[in-house]
Amino acid sequence: MLDEFIDVMGTGDLADGEMTTVEVLGHKTLIVRVGEMFYATDERCPHLKANLAKGTLEGTVLTCPLHHSQFDITDGHVVRWTDFSGVLETVGDALRGPRPLKTYEIRIDGDRVMVGSELPAPAE
Repeated sequence: MLDEFIDVMGTGDLADGEMTTVEVLGHKTLIVRVGEMFYATDERCPHLKANLAKGTLEGTVLTCPLHHSQFDITDGHVVRWTDFSGVLETVGDALRGPRPLKTYEIRIDGDRVMVGSELPAPAE
């Protein structure tokens, strides 16, 4: 857990709708800009660890490039857990059921984006 915020980039380094990976104390963290807001999440999907930087972003919903799990980056809650259906969905959920995406505190200090501690997981 971080006791302070770590400077990771300038606010002008990302345009609206863009995302990038930064390293925070040896941990790969995804930074996303939506409008004037910045969000920080784990870079890896909690399902099968796909690289979320290669996913797609629509508003604040991030879609994993592998099995299309979707997460709201504002708090990490699961919007959709994979695009499996039928028996595959049942088996997949039993083996590796839905889990939220980890999110982190963000602070803007002047024109700098700062990342802090992991935020609590959303209530189910």
